[in-house]
Amino acid sequence: MVLNLANKHCLRQCNDLPNGLLDIDASDLYTLIPEPTLFHLPGKRPETLFVSVLLHGNESTGFLAVQKLLQKYHGQSLPRGLTLFFGNTQAARFNLRRQDGQPDFNRIWPGTALPQSSETGWAAQICHIMRERGVFASIDVHNNTGLNPHYACINKLDKDFLHLGALFGRLLVYFTHPKGTQSSAFAEICPAVTLECGWPGQPHGTEHAFEFLDSCLHLHEFPAQPVARQDVDIYHTVAQVTVAEDVGYSFSDPKADLQLDPELESLNFTEIPAGTVLGTTRSVSMPLIAKDNNGNPVTEQFLRITDGQVQIVRQTMPSMLTLDERVIRQDCLCYLMERLALEPKA
Repeated sequence: MVLNLANKHCLRQCNDLPNGLLDIDASDLYTLIPEPTLFHLPGKRPETLFVSVLLHGNESTGFLAVQKLLQKYHGQSLPRGLTLFFGNTQAARFNLRRQDGQPDFNRIWPGTALPQSSETGWAAQICHIMRERGVFASIDVHNNTGLNPHYACINKLDKDFLHLGALFGRLLVYFTHPKGTQSSAFAEICPAVTLECGWPGQPHGTEHAFEFLDSCLHLHEFPAQPVARQDVDIYHTVAQVTVAEDVGYSFSDPKADLQLDPELESLNFTEIPAGTVLGTTRSVSMPLIAKDNNGNPVTEQFLRITDGQVQIVRQTMPSMLTLDERVIRQDCLCYLMERLALEPKA
């Protein structure tokens, strides 16, 4: 049984990196960093860039990109101050999003609906520490378990947030739900972004994240002019879809309460029409639950059962559909999005 050290200790902070960090595997990182830890590294410019990795232990691209960044600047000064946060290294040991009994490390930050715990405590402490340090920008690096393009998520439509997201790519997702994410908490302090870098283990994902982090280290300030709308595609999450807790589901077992389409993840970031089938059920009760950004049920606005088929009610665009049944239970089946028609704020 692996001890959840985050429940036993206060937040650990260091000014030096542990020996061996530059070439260790993510699955062995717990031997160097057994608990959530902040590392404060000085740079030529004092305003600090905050980078969070491994909030989900099975999403290693951020850690690999940070390794590459540290290797590049090994023995020389960083362009600006850098604070690194290594999250759930104990889950990374087993390549899990989180271990049983752990909260999701990307749902515990200020603004969360979860009850107070040692994890919500150190998350709040990190926000306080970084506010005091005058953080320049915040970057939280993630992977998808489903087939998705690379994209950046932002929590505010302010100019600097849009510039930060556009530096990663033209595909941006604006979200205000779920609550308690790292980027939404840091959005109250500085420009913040979540990077979604495709599947873990792909070299081009690591390279993309590394190049973005390196660019941010060299970014003196954000441009004064607004982002040109033709330079970005912005989508807004309007609903989160989960499987009801009492419903069994499977991609292969025809006896399951809900048999999901094994080709579902091919629908990610594709505008799908009304009538698109997500799966089949023998129940007359809807096995899926859709909630809006305030947590209100909106299932009937997006989903219906027709002749045993679970169908989409109206045109929408899903993201983060995955074939990983464990992740579906721990997080959700998908998010539903619509193209954002609002003009970004100046």
